[in-house]
Amino acid sequence: MKVLLATGKPFATKAVEEIQQIIESAGYLFEKLESYTDKSLLLDAVRDANALIIRSDIVDREVLEAAPNLKVVVRAGSGYDNVDLETATNRDVCVMNTPGQNANAVAELVFGMMIYMQRNQFDGSVGRELFNKRLGLYAFGNVAKMVARIARGFNMTVNAYSPTLTHDDLRKEGEYGVYTVYSNRELFMNSDFLSLHMPLLEETRNCVGYELLSLMPLDGVLINTARKELLVEDDLMRIMEERPRFKYITDVMPDSHEEFQARFPKRYFSTPKKMGAQTAEANINAGLAAAGQIVSYFRKGDEQYRVNNKT
Repeated sequence: MKVLLATGKPFATKAVEEIQQIIESAGYLFEKLESYTDKSLLLDAVRDANALIIRSDIVDREVLEAAPNLKVVVRAGSGYDNVDLETATNRDVCVMNTPGQNANAVAELVFGMMIYMQRNQFDGSVGRELFNKRLGLYAFGNVAKMVARIARGFNMTVNAYSPTLTHDDLRKEGEYGVYTVYSNRELFMNSDFLSLHMPLLEETRNCVGYELLSLMPLDGVLINTARKELLVEDDLMRIMEERPRFKYITDVMPDSHEEFQARFPKRYFSTPKKMGAQTAEANINAGLAAAGQIVSYFRKGDEQYRVNNKT
């Protein structure tokens, strides 16, 4: 069995070393393709691969069709919209993710960006604190739960709404000190800070527009470490134009980045590339989980974290 690690955005060196150790200790061949800049390099590398570990790399129909021996793809992270699930299913390829492994890294970034913006990008002017403010979490998966835990240290009131969970489900999360709300409207109305944690699905694409944003306080702060496609960018632009104190901070650069930056330089911040999982610890956690899942898949048929349908 050949396991290919294909990462345009490489893992930390220690993570790669430990991934390789897990794969080779299981008796499989390990190969890596790092920092590639042309899709043709990936197409060549997957031709004889039986398993593939990726990060944000695009695994579309062309990639899957170039890999006739491929049996399993593991996305080292939680989001998997970069993989063509339908084609994978049709080709009998199991696609898995590694939920929760990057959660703390992303949650810490949420607070790092919040502090940076509340202190006016550290320009020396008078800023504002997070203490005692209201934080809304749109969806309540692994990252949102870690955000809620950290929020305790700031004595924030944390509200959560998730359309995929019942209110009883959310009430069971008492250890996080979270209050449940009964609609997305209620969440936006009661949040000084609103953090998006929705996965990108057809039903969540463009799910945050002018109507919801207008329910937030005039000086509200929207945080997005999930996917840029959750937002209607024109509506966000309109809100920021109408509200001189509204702020937007994101780890997923919008299509209109340059316009946001030019029009709202002190109220908008985007990381230059997605940085949520870019810590040595998260690299190791997600990478080792991916390697372990591949070994379990081949040895025991374990598909616990499968995200696509079976044929």
